[in-house]
Order: sequence, then structure tokens, then C-alpha cells
Amino acid sequence: MRIVYWVICTVLMILSAGFLELNKNTFLGWALFLITAAGLIMVSRLIKGKGFWLHLSALAAYLGVMILIIFLSWPPIKPVKAVEGMETVYTEPVTTANGQVRGVKNRDGSVEVFAGIPYAKPPVNDLRWRKPQDPESWSGIRDCDHFAPMSMQEVNLPIIDSLTRIIGYHDYRISLTDQYRPPVSEDSLYLNVWKPSGKQTDLPVIVYIHGGSLKTGQPWYEDYSGESFARDGVVAVNMGYRLGVFGFYADEESLKEEGTTGNFGLLDQIKALEWVRDNIASFGGDPQNVTLVGESAGAVCVDALCVSPLAEGLFQKAIMESSTISSKEPPHSFRHLQDALESGKSLRARHGVSTLQELRRLKAEELVGEQETQHHVCVDGTVLLNDPYVLRRNGVHNETALLHGFNKEESGPFILFDHASLRNYETKVRAFFRDSADEVLALYAPTTDSQADEYWAEIYGALFFNYSHDCIHRLMKDQEPVYQYYFTKSNGRLSSWHSGELIYAFGMIPEDSGLFDESDRNLSRIMHEYWIRFARNGDPNGGDLPVFEQGSDRLMELGEEVRMVDNPFRKLYDILDRMQGFE
Repeated sequence: MRIVYWVICTVLMILSAGFLELNKNTFLGWALFLITAAGLIMVSRLIKGKGFWLHLSALAAYLGVMILIIFLSWPPIKPVKAVEGMETVYTEPVTTANGQVRGVKNRDGSVEVFAGIPYAKPPVNDLRWRKPQDPESWSGIRDCDHFAPMSMQEVNLPIIDSLTRIIGYHDYRISLTDQYRPPVSEDSLYLNVWKPSGKQTDLPVIVYIHGGSLKTGQPWYEDYSGESFARDGVVAVNMGYRLGVFGFYADEESLKEEGTTGNFGLLDQIKALEWVRDNIASFGGDPQNVTLVGESAGAVCVDALCVSPLAEGLFQKAIMESSTISSKEPPHSFRHLQDALESGKSLRARHGVSTLQELRRLKAEELVGEQETQHHVCVDGTVLLNDPYVLRRNGVHNETALLHGFNKEESGPFILFDHASLRNYETKVRAFFRDSADEVLALYAPTTDSQADEYWAEIYGALFFNYSHDCIHRLMKDQEPVYQYYFTKSNGRLSSWHSGELIYAFGMIPEDSGLFDESDRNLSRIMHEYWIRFARNGDPNGGDLPVFEQGSDRLMELGEEVRMVDNPFRKLYDILDRMQGFE
């Protein structure tokens, strides 16, 4: 019995320490934990042999104290540093239209980072659901050494994020510098600039729009840091933009006030691009050589901006990774104005308000739970005049060259808890394909549970990601240079799941990571060079790189080999063409 008791004590202490680490609790928590654990050991020795209930009481007291310690040492909210883990080395001031800014240098001094530059007024109070306004100017030098808060969104407990890194990304690291939570705020319209150190002129510019289903995400994530692009002679920019209900809520009153509604997140991105046009030369970038890049919902935004009259002339080239909305029936992140307005009316009813002004008076925390209902761009008649499919078919597009593609296992995170088997496979297929289901079932006819799961993953990925890329490719290949890729690389992290290509294209694979091997680093070198060459001149080809066929129906496979391959989804796409009436 005594052995069992000490085993329970040991397990509780290990779980306590694990929770404190994964939840990012402060050093105070660790100090109090050590005192409490030592106290439990001392008490356990004092009550040795004095009965079951006394021992149980000791364990209960320990748990009660630990719960109190966890709350007392809860990680504070703190902004994320532009460069972590070193003494801050500031750059020379740079003059923008609104005032001077000063950034910080990276570890080896090769890159300058300017984090948290305002590109619009905070969209709060009466400016909620209005077009972004010019930022206030300032006197003196503004230190841009921390990233701005992430846009308003629902956030997980720190321990949930840590478990995601362990289970999903396999790259969790114990650190003594991350005992905090990053801030979340409606006041998030800031951008970040990475540039090569020193005086630069006329460098190509990449502006990146982060993904997250238009309801989550932040611009400081390391996978798409602009540092590696800046090392290689590109000025990189990304930004926060309004998300969910704050960025994509539609309302008839705001339509009358602003002449638009439902696309405020897109208007933020346009405002950021206008800032780039007006200021990027001060950071060494060429405002006439801007490539707009986005992944997932960010690629949805890129596609929308490529056909928006408000974004004309603000960028020259586009890269779309793992999403477009140029199929005839976009699979996600898109709706028409009437649908958006009806959804807005339902939101008002849920919150018991009758006017937009009343809705503006609600706290952000009261509305943030509406992220699931309000995360779609819409055809509003101002930002988007029509469906992107119709506009592109009619020759409307702002970009002069397009690089785009998708990953082999796009569906991975989306069907993680919804796997298929022989028992439910047909039901799943029929739910999506209706009258065309028999064709799909004949094309993908599994004989085992594992094969059913594999086929469903492939079909799901094609439905929600791959097919829309084929549509935009066919719409544009006779109008401009178009290059399409297919990322298939396996690794110890995300492999070719949705967003798995980002760390390769951005050249951000950590040197000391055992999750990647030399083949991964070589592929990253190739992809990164493709993206840079495309940003420079609209053509990814050159040097010793395998030739990327322009306008071809074949795909550039980016995997263990880098080569042009036939599209493995063509027969499924033909079925989808007939279902949707693609012309």
C-alpha cells in the first residue's frame, strides 16, 4: 500500500510539472511547486502508517494547493519580440509617411526587422465595421521592436497550443523565455517589414497574407517569417487584418454608411498594400515590383484582391498556396452578399440588438464567438464586383503572372477526427457528390478500410483545395504566365499536410531540427529560389533549377524529386467540371 501511495505522489508531481511547463506558467509557479512538492514529501513521512484517510487528505491538499498555484502563476500577456533570445540591437531610423521608425537587427546582423508599424487607425468603437482610416502621425522615433497583438479571435489555453505542437507539429521545445501569452486585440492593424541590413534600393517585395480560415492566425509565426527572404535580397512584409466577425460581418447599415460591407478584412489588406506603395522604397523595396502571397485563407484573399478594382496597381504578381475562390462554386471562405446580409441579421438577433451602433457598443469579447458564422469574403459590389470565376473568365485580373499550387495531403488536419472506412465511405461520397456519386465510387473503389480512408482523404483534399487550383489554372493559362506546383514531401513534422509547404518556401527550416533531413533542406533551397525568382521577374525558372513548365496542364512536383508530372486528379476534376458547369 505504501508503494502505491508513493507512486501516486510521484505521478501527481510529474503531472504538475508537466502542466506548468506546457501551460507556460511563470517561475513563481515553479518555485511554489517545488515548495509544495517538498511539503508533500515531508508530510507523507510524518503520517507514515497513520491510516488511509490521512494519506488521501494529504494528496487532496496537494492538489488543491497546486490548482491555486497554477492560477497564481498564470502566464501574463506580453507582446512578442521581433527578435527573440538576444540583446536588442537597433537599426538606423527609417522615415515613413507618418513618422520615423526604428527596427531591430537579427542575430547575425544580416536582416533588419521593423515590427508593429501602424498602417491604419485602430478599428475600434465607432470605427468597427468601417473602412480602415489613415494612421495617426507621430513625432520622434517609434521603436518597432515587438509585434502588434494578433487580431481579435478565440484563443486556446496555452497548454492546448503546446499539445498541438507535440501531437500535430512534433516540434515542441522546452524554453525559459516563453512564459507568457501573446496579446489579442481589435487594435491589430499593423504590419512588419524584413529587409537586408544597410542601405538598399529597388529590391523585389513580397507581401504575405496569413491563413487561418479568416478567423484565426497572426503575422509573427516563424514558418512564414520574412527573415530568410530578406537574407536573400527581398523585402518581405506581412500584416494583421480584421478576422471573423470583425473583418467579414455584413450589415445593411454599414452598406449604406460605407458603400460596402462584409469585406473589411480585405479592405485592411488593401490599406496595407497602399502603405507598401507609399513607403516601401524607404526600406529598400521597389513599389513597382510587389508580389502578393497567401496561403489557405490568405490565398483566398490574394485571389479576391487579384480581381478587385480597389487593388489594381498595388501589386504585380501573385502566389496562391492551397486555396483559390476561382472555381465556379468556391468550396469555402466565400459567399454572396444576400447570404452575408442574412447571416448578419441572424447575428443581430442572437445578440438582441436592432442597430449597428448598438452592435458596435458590445465588447469584442461578446462577439468573438461569432467567428464561425462570419469568416467569408463576399461579392459586395465594391471590393468584389462579381464571382472571381466570372471576372477571370472575362479577362479581369490585376496580376501579370501567377504561381500557385497545393499539397498532397491537404485534408490531413480537417479529417483528423473524421476518418473513413468501408462502412461509411459510400455515405460520405454521396453526401458531397449527389447525382455524380456513382462516377466517383467507380473511380475510387476501395476494398479495405485503410484504402477507404486513403481515398476519402484524397477526395476531400481535391474538393476543398486542389480542384479550385485547376480551375484558376485553366482560366488564366492563356491570359498570363501561370505555373502550378504539387507539394508531396514527407518529413517528421507536418509532411505534405495543409500548410506543410510554408516552412520550405520561406526557407525557415531550423538548422538544428531533427524533423527534417538533408533532402528537406535541399527541397527548401529549390522552393525558396523558385519563389524569389518569381518575385523578381514573374518567372520561377533559372540557374540550376528543374524547369517549371509555364501554362502546362502538368504539375511541378516538389517532393523527393523535383519534376513535372501528370495531374493525378484529372478524372476527378472532370466529374467536378460536369457537376459545377465549368466552362
